[in-house]
Amino acid sequence: MGIGSIGIPGLVLIVVLALIIFGPKKLPQIGKAAGETLHEFKSSANDLVNDDTDSSTKQDTEENMADNQTSDKHEER
Repeated sequence: MGIGSIGIPGLVLIVVLALIIFGPKKLPQIGKAAGETLHEFKSSANDLVNDDTDSSTKQDTEENMADNQTSDKHEER
């Protein structure tokens, strides 16, 4: 029962409550701030995933290079 199971009636209720609590003038500002926050969060999360992927790829490359150097020394003998 996650947030995806709210449905249309639940969303309408949330919007009506938000209009009552914040008023029609303040609601667009709150929506914009929430959208910007969500965008920044997604951007940061993607950067962390990309950094992790880049560092693991770099580590794999370094390990492969070390393995190749070791195998080259064994082949020379």
